[in-house]
Amino acid sequence: MNGLNTDRSKGISYAIFTALLALYFTVVVNLPFYKELHTIYSHSDTVNIGFLLSIPLFLWASLNFLFSLFSWPYLTKPFFIVLLICSSIVSYAGYNYGVLFDLSMMANLFETNQSEALSYISVYSVGWVAVMGGLPALAVAKIRFKSPHPLGLIQSKLLSMVISIVVVTGVVGLYYQNYVSVGRNHHTLNRVLIPTEFFSSLSRYIKRHYFVVPVKYHQLGLDAQQSAEALEAAKSKPTLVVFMVGETARAQNYQLNGYNRETNPYTRDMGVISFQDVSSCGTATAVSVPCMFSNMDRYHFDRQLADNQDNVLDILKRAGVDVLWRDNDGGDKQVAKNVAKEEIAHAPTDPQCNGTTCYDMALLENFEQHVDSLKGNRMMVMHLIGSHGPTYFQRYPKDRAMYFPDCERSDIENCTPEQIINSYDNSILYTDYVVSQTIGKLEALQEQFNTALIYVSDHGESLGEEGIYLHGLPYSLAPNFQKRVPFLLWMSPGFKQVKHINTRCLQQEAQQTGIYSHDNVFHSLLGMMDVATQEYQSKLDIFSACRVENN
Repeated sequence: MNGLNTDRSKGISYAIFTALLALYFTVVVNLPFYKELHTIYSHSDTVNIGFLLSIPLFLWASLNFLFSLFSWPYLTKPFFIVLLICSSIVSYAGYNYGVLFDLSMMANLFETNQSEALSYISVYSVGWVAVMGGLPALAVAKIRFKSPHPLGLIQSKLLSMVISIVVVTGVVGLYYQNYVSVGRNHHTLNRVLIPTEFFSSLSRYIKRHYFVVPVKYHQLGLDAQQSAEALEAAKSKPTLVVFMVGETARAQNYQLNGYNRETNPYTRDMGVISFQDVSSCGTATAVSVPCMFSNMDRYHFDRQLADNQDNVLDILKRAGVDVLWRDNDGGDKQVAKNVAKEEIAHAPTDPQCNGTTCYDMALLENFEQHVDSLKGNRMMVMHLIGSHGPTYFQRYPKDRAMYFPDCERSDIENCTPEQIINSYDNSILYTDYVVSQTIGKLEALQEQFNTALIYVSDHGESLGEEGIYLHGLPYSLAPNFQKRVPFLLWMSPGFKQVKHINTRCLQQEAQQTGIYSHDNVFHSLLGMMDVATQEYQSKLDIFSACRVENN
């Protein structure tokens, strides 16, 4: 009997383990939290030292209480091993890129593809996760816990939790005004806490995607039909529109929008109209792409609803427009679920590809054959990989680069600002080349088709401004670098004539600010294909005010 009691007493208690793990998360894992805290108070004239010193104590007590809920026999090791690994990844992304793991970031995380995931792997990132997450996880796996009686375990756990409550209450009581003020004025602080925000967003994502009542699919635009004029024109000279969905291009780095670098030399003299102030629907592909094709505006967008109803491509198809989606960015986000779709094969033998990704010029291979495979008035959607980071240098061939030195690594936070911007601008430059080559092909087809092209990016990008990299911040917190996107329009003379477009009017409209966004895409595509439906709103059609008959 004594031997059994001795055996039970060996090892570490669950309460001590929880307290130590909470301390580790407070001091080490939550580096992004302290970085954000430093940013806030480095711009403050008055600093309450006592309040600042109380924050780690408050954080430790809160985490100790939270972790106590999960530290039970048979659950502790697997739960906290997974938690340590996941939290180290969150810490890396938060500290180095300023990433917040909200619901939209969770969607991005779960919908990423292999090549995109691999682009984030570097010696630095692997080392960070191995040291911060892997080694502690290994230690947890080797820990031997005491085996107390159930009543003793519950008593010690309750004592630990009561102590945590007392500490939190005492700290908040002493500095109540400070905590209220910081919490009210700096919402980002709550969102960088690890692991609470990550856990909250993960649980909401899982609930939304796996534990919801299935939504019945809803067809839209059942009344959709092309105009008689459009159908008649299709017999002799059909309309051909290429809609290019860009990736991670921000408007601020477009020469056509006033950027002081030559990033649009290829399209600059091709008669392209650049809309100067266009807002994205989201700050991540998983939101922006399905949103721009849906009939919902940014404020009312619901991804689950979008996945279970028709979008503008479905309505165009219903009206008799032949639609083809060609993808070079890892997936259509359920947008092309009902139309013809083709993903670019990443064949190592293709000079445009390296086995995992392809340059966007691969989208133009066999372009004419793809056009000929469609019938009547037709639309080809091209989903570009564009400027997808952090490996901007992999988005362009070296012979198309103009700015050096560039950043040839995925851990861009370890490159100089000049290198990062050079790499990013080279990717924008290459996208401009791809757009110009597409326009060239459309120009060559002008005798057969009335051709037009729209290019719009899904969202922007942060390049280190204010210590923030990449994209995906909550829309309310994201800088304009992540929310302002380029929107380019090119039209052949035949298209302008048959669609009655006043070019000068459109050029003037393109200079307007605070008007245009992804909300315009749905209605503008219907308008340019002359499709009438009750879903169409002329006020959101960029062409509507500039049709000749309306002037």
